[in-house]
Amino acid sequence: MDKEINVLALVKGEEKFIFMFDDANRDQTLRQLARFAANPELDFSWYDAAMLSRKIRDAVPVEDDLLIDNELDNLSVEDFS
Repeated sequence: MDKEINVLALVKGEEKFIFMFDDANRDQTLRQLARFAANPELDFSWYDAAMLSRKIRDAVPVEDDLLIDNELDNLSVEDFS
């Protein structure tokens, strides 16, 4: 098997959320996190989605993510005044 598969898991009480993704379906996985957060029947918050999204973006960065991270790294307090 040449393809690397990433596994990300979250356990909240009785619910377990396991996401398996590779480079090709990274964006689909990010959208699924948002769908889970929007579902009131799941114990999956927007905070959970944000934290897992960050882990996915760190595991499989794309050029846009790297550009945004670089821009954010260059911000200072004066930029918000």
